[in-house]
Amino acid sequence: MNDDVQVLISEIADYEVRRELLRANKQRGIARLDTVINSLGLLPINRFVMLRAAELWAQARKMGKPTASDQSLDADVIIAAQASLLIDDGDAVIVATHNVNHLSRFAPAARWQDIS
Repeated sequence: MNDDVQVLISEIADYEVRRELLRANKQRGIARLDTVINSLGLLPINRFVMLRAAELWAQARKMGKPTASDQSLDADVIIAAQASLLIDDGDAVIVATHNVNHLSRFAPAARWQDIS
């Protein structure tokens, strides 16, 4: 991996994976998740992220293209908000996801297998 490349795990992605591991009582999976996060790093959620996420959520609905139901927390827009704030700071960002169609409306996104 290039020294200029940093891979971070979104805090909301950690939440989504961790909650299922906890529900299923998969202690080894939780330990592996912790190892990955400790190795790569965690991109935390903060007020600025949530403000941008709210803007993206509303924008998607105004365009008639929501990424989740109105009652959903909509993790995709939270991840997209994190990416867009990094881009605003001058960073080049690619969101690694299985949900390229939703996320690519807000930020550069690709399947992790396609990122080199």
